[in-house]
Amino acid sequence: MKVIATYNIKGGVGKTATAVNLAWLAAREGAPTLVWDLDPQGAASYYFRIRPRIKGGGKRLVQGKRDLDDFIRGTDYELLDLLPADFSYRNMDLFLEHAKNPGHQLHKLLKPFKKEYYYVFLDCPPSISLVSENIFDAAGAILVPTIPTTLSLRTYKQIRKFFRQESLDMDKVMPFFSMVDRRKQLHRSIVDAPPDNMENLLRTGIPYDSNVERMGSHRTPLGEYAPNSRSARCYESLWEDVKEKLSHWE
Repeated sequence: MKVIATYNIKGGVGKTATAVNLAWLAAREGAPTLVWDLDPQGAASYYFRIRPRIKGGGKRLVQGKRDLDDFIRGTDYELLDLLPADFSYRNMDLFLEHAKNPGHQLHKLLKPFKKEYYYVFLDCPPSISLVSENIFDAAGAILVPTIPTTLSLRTYKQIRKFFRQESLDMDKVMPFFSMVDRRKQLHRSIVDAPPDNMENLLRTGIPYDSNVERMGSHRTPLGEYAPNSRSARCYESLWEDVKEKLSHWE
């Protein structure tokens, strides 16, 4: 089972769109795939037309007192399941603090699915916290969508700094450029000459495209309603990049 997180401290950079579209592509290829919507805003749940709610709240689930399997829902797409968000996830740090092994709880919760799913995508909330430390522990790959702007690059630098301070594996971190608008000189200059600290930069960037924004009105992955769009093709290429990276670690 390969666990892939879409993560950034900064919100609004394309984490959820990436998780939803790559998970859809994985399932389309025949791989049993699960998306866990860890963001209390529940955007991934919304895209998959599933109510963002965990009956009884997330506390007992996160602390391992309820089986995750009880809350997994099938989506409209074959081989693609969702563990929906819940607004109580805003307190997930507190829930994790009371677990027996708070820094490794997500890894422990996902372990029983090793034979059931080939891919698990974690759609992460924008923060650095005990939740994110669990995500860094559980995930084999951490995709970091990064808008080619000064502030977004600064955020990526903060992520690198945290990994160094905590002696975490930076090889897991895979940045890629998101919401790229080549009409803007700053975007062009950064994409054409990426900073040296983006060692694992994925080759494919995702363009700024109204088709991606329309996921909210269609409530479906991009490949379902705009399969020939530039952004859909870029997500396909990005998924190939990710799989190539993962294959080097096997």
